[in-house]
Amino acid sequence: DGSIGKVDKHSDDVNSSYLVVDTGVWIFGKHVLLPAGTVKTVDQAERKIHVDLTKEQIKDSPEFDKDKHIGDAGYHEHVGSYYQSHRRI
Repeated sequence: DGSIGKVDKHSDDVNSSYLVVDTGVWIFGKHVLLPAGTVKTVDQAERKIHVDLTKEQIKDSPEFDKDKHIGDAGYHEHVGSYYQSHRRI
């Protein structure tokens, strides 16, 4: 339902793939961690990634915490549980 921002970082580690998205001004520069499983399609020609989330779901998502995302399993469980509870069926 619209643009959410720009990919700032990514990981393609096995069992821990994610994107960190800088949402820019629409929610005051918040960075969010999106699990790779939320990606629907990648349009290389347009340089766009489409995710299976609404802007509202992303706006309400946990903010990316650069100090906790490496080595803190509880943080990843918290983020993962948010997205599991908001999956579209």
